[in-house]
Amino acid sequence: MEDSLLELLCDIDDFCQQFVPDWNRRQLESRERQRNREKRLTLGESMTVLVHFHRSSYRCFKHYCLYNQGWLHSAFPELTSYSRFVCLMPTTLIPLCVYLMGRRGTQTGISFVDATSIAVCHNRRIHSHKVFKRLICPSNSGHPVK
Repeated sequence: MEDSLLELLCDIDDFCQQFVPDWNRRQLESRERQRNREKRLTLGESMTVLVHFHRSSYRCFKHYCLYNQGWLHSAFPELTSYSRFVCLMPTTLIPLCVYLMGRRGTQTGISFVDATSIAVCHNRRIHSHKVFKRLICPSNSGHPVK
């Protein structure tokens, strides 16, 4: 297992041990009977897989799981199948958001914006295109008309 993955797992697991009891205590009780079965993969482990996926160069989670299946199973022996993991993803949303909000750095006031032009329509069809008539310049650069 990589050292960075181990450090990430320890950090997320420490967070989960503090966050989950407090989160469960603050939730509203439901009168409906619900299962409270233990999952094979802990919340910290599933959050670690998701954070590691976002740190990787993969764009598709399915490809990430398929191509890294060998070492993922060695790092997480109780790892479930891809389809089951996708079903469990919504349960990690709130804890993952809280974890990431707590780990962000201080704001510097510097922001980066992608200024790539967006092609709305082909130049031959500009005059017949009525939807963006008042919004887009004839230069087709995507800049609004002033």
